[in-house]
Amino acid sequence: MTSFTALQAAPDTHGHFAMQVVDRDVADLPAGELLIRVRYSSLNFKDALSATGQRGVSKHYPHTPGIDAAGVVEHSSAAEFAEGDEVIVTGYDLGMNTAGGFGQYIRVPASWAIKRPQGLSLREAMILGTAGLTAALCVDKLEQAGLEPQNGPVLVTGATGGVGSIAVMLLSSLGYQVSAATGKAQQGDMLKRLGASQVVPRLELQSGTDRPLLREQWSGAVDTVGGDILFNVLKATRYGGSVACCGLTAGVDFQASVLPFILRGVNLLGVDSVELPLVVKASMWDRLSLQWKLPDLEALATEVGLNELPAAIERILQGEQVGRVLVRLD
Repeated sequence: MTSFTALQAAPDTHGHFAMQVVDRDVADLPAGELLIRVRYSSLNFKDALSATGQRGVSKHYPHTPGIDAAGVVEHSSAAEFAEGDEVIVTGYDLGMNTAGGFGQYIRVPASWAIKRPQGLSLREAMILGTAGLTAALCVDKLEQAGLEPQNGPVLVTGATGGVGSIAVMLLSSLGYQVSAATGKAQQGDMLKRLGASQVVPRLELQSGTDRPLLREQWSGAVDTVGGDILFNVLKATRYGGSVACCGLTAGVDFQASVLPFILRGVNLLGVDSVELPLVVKASMWDRLSLQWKLPDLEALATEVGLNELPAAIERILQGEQVGRVLVRLD
């Protein structure tokens, strides 16, 4: 029996959720064709919700969150994987109700894993993680809907967060003029280093909710926050433009009217990276390792170990996290 360390979240005697690093046994992991020694994981907003008892994310506790994991196969009963293969697992039920990447081992179905693309290290893959995959899916959907660099500026909301910061970098690297929206004015210089040509104060996107349409500004947008900011972005999108929606930190509800859609032909594109077919995930990871590979991922990363994770989780819940949190499991 192999023991390992993991971050575990559980309610205390008063019903409040607490996190601690515990020892676990591999034999206690769920069934699956692949036993993976996790080298790196990453922190996402969904992980923070799971770690603090949001039962819309995780239903059963004690629980180990972590919707991302990159590591080495130690045992495989699936023909397509062998011991020693380096693999990436993101989404599906990992870290939700299946013990996740905040532990040194995971056991998962083979249908959740892809082999590491040659153009990415395990470390780089987890600096990207679900956030990078989601950002790439947003950009891909926008381009499929007709977005091109010559169309005009593209807005990214929540631009200092994980998805937002990678979206800024990716769009800029593809030749787009990027407007980065944030409530963290002090991070304006950082956003410009990532490739933003303009920094938009979040307050500007929060005004005008009572108006049916706003002045046309954006040829497209990646929205990571939801809420009424999303509706204001839709109202300010240029004729025929599209908005890719992938987040909810500002809320799951927003006021709406049909006017942006029927007067300006605006498209609202939903983006999901959790239940996406594995073949689509694999193709997007290949793209992120080749033609869409970002040159300075380390500039986005803050590295933590398991003992430092609770503080990082608190920061992301308070909206204070900037860039990506890389979790080192060794």
